[in-house]
Amino acid sequence: MSLRYSILASGSTGNALYVESDEHSFLVDAGFSGKQMESLFQQIDRDISKLSAIFVTHEHSDHIKGIGVLARKYRLPVYANEKTWRAMEKLVGVIPAEQKFIFNMESVKSFGCVDVESFGVSHDAAEPMFYTFHQSNKKLVLITDTGYVSDRMKGIISNADVYVFESNHDVQMLRMGRYPWNIKRRILSDVGHVSNEDAAIALSDVIGDQTKRVYLAHLSQDNNMKDLARMAVSQTLASRGLIVGERFSLYDTDPKIPTTLTAV
Repeated sequence: MSLRYSILASGSTGNALYVESDEHSFLVDAGFSGKQMESLFQQIDRDISKLSAIFVTHEHSDHIKGIGVLARKYRLPVYANEKTWRAMEKLVGVIPAEQKFIFNMESVKSFGCVDVESFGVSHDAAEPMFYTFHQSNKKLVLITDTGYVSDRMKGIISNADVYVFESNHDVQMLRMGRYPWNIKRRILSDVGHVSNEDAAIALSDVIGDQTKRVYLAHLSQDNNMKDLARMAVSQTLASRGLIVGERFSLYDTDPKIPTTLTAV
């Protein structure tokens, strides 16, 4: 049995992660229109209608834009915590009651041999949470949209095989960029987004012997670049004794192009 995944797209314009086992398939967030989501699934040769569940992280538009359309069109079950449901209800439109499920923070739901664990993060949303997928001894972690990574979070996500990890901005680019100061302050705050350097510092505390792949995710289109993020994270990790390419590899994600479907 294997757990497979594709980061369908990741960035400030939209986010979606696909995960499948031999028996079930899952989507975390749908931050694009229904048509765009269908196109992303076609690119990895998978059928949206076969999804076992859609998991929602929080109510911001770059994570829920296509949730309502997909749920209604394909009659898919959607999981979110109560506060997120209340916050996004008017944004996603009517979803039939039989398709709406509560997934509480800091809890686990099992789908066959896959355990899906939720954990809270620090972001300016109603009750933002992300997910860890477990199967046998394999572990895949998704964590973006957090202002910092607490010791509690680190304990939950430590020693994963695969990390899809926020590396949102270069601090200098953000400070010198075109955003108004209130937006800059929000991004830099404890309920904003993790910078390249802060991502690397957090990663250095959680990467373990089991870790094989790290994907830098949710890069800002205005305040970051793939090469810059990869260089900054690699250098900071190296300063802490973790050399990219020795035990684990570092990968980009793209705001429009899915990663190859890969086994954990």
